[in-house]
Amino acid sequence: MSRPLRIEYPDAWHHVMNRSRRGEKVFKDNADYLCFLDLLQETSDLFNIRVAAYCFMPNHYHLLAQTPDMNLARCMRHINGVYTQRHNARHKCDGTLFKGRYKSILVDADSYLLQLVRYIHKNPVNAGLAEKPEQYQWSSHKGYISNAKKWDWLYSRFILNMLTPHKNQQIRKYRQFMAEDISEEINQIFDKKYLPSMLGSEKFIQWVKNKFFRQKRHMEVPDSKTLAPDSETIIETICRFYKIHRDKLFTVKRGTENEPRHVAIYLIRTIRAEPLLKIGALFNLNKHSSVSSAVERIKNRLGKDRKFQKRFDKINNMIYKGQSET
Repeated sequence: MSRPLRIEYPDAWHHVMNRSRRGEKVFKDNADYLCFLDLLQETSDLFNIRVAAYCFMPNHYHLLAQTPDMNLARCMRHINGVYTQRHNARHKCDGTLFKGRYKSILVDADSYLLQLVRYIHKNPVNAGLAEKPEQYQWSSHKGYISNAKKWDWLYSRFILNMLTPHKNQQIRKYRQFMAEDISEEINQIFDKKYLPSMLGSEKFIQWVKNKFFRQKRHMEVPDSKTLAPDSETIIETICRFYKIHRDKLFTVKRGTENEPRHVAIYLIRTIRAEPLLKIGALFNLNKHSSVSSAVERIKNRLGKDRKFQKRFDKINNMIYKGQSET
């Protein structure tokens, strides 16, 4: 199984989801729900995570949390592992409960945090489990409309302050906000089979790309392509560096060395992890083995030819500099 893209930095916000195997119930009764809620509170203290919203559905859950200590992966291993142990012990069964790894979306707080709170708290309504969010017991919605001390652990004040800084108006503003429909954009995002790794403004996504792509680039992390410079940026940069027309990159000439073409193939393969067949189609190569040969040729030159290494490094830096300026 390929590894999902995980981006962490201090105070990052994440929307986390996990589903059961084959649609089975992971919460079979109220005791299961309460067990998971207790565990979530324990984990928030133990790992210093700030849980702003949650909703536990019969076969999946949603969390919206901030991680000051960049430890989301450890938190989720703890939550999923400990809950599975407690659930199996109580129901006298064994095996995994959840469908593989959890899914997390890195969230741009300024653009999407409020919308995700509404989406999470309206999940039971949309699923037909309740007519109103306040009628569903296993979400954090009531923590936003109650001053009871049992909700002190919930990081709701941050969200309420986004609605209004005036405390005496926050609950009213929150109710008004929740009365509005979930945006069409959010519905479309969560209706898709594959969810995005990031949710944010263009400026936010560009910042993440510039800051994290090089350290996250890996063939085993397909989602890292979402951080990568696109193929067109790579091609344009190579043409600019070598001062050539782009047609030269797509022209096949047997027996002649075409360094710009081979560099383009190599970078699109290694930076974007594009499939060999896709690269072959782009560069008019009928065999994927020809793509592999071009990649291997550049790889070998990088280990032997210092002048070429310097040219290659300049191209690489131009690509990332160009990405940061877009």
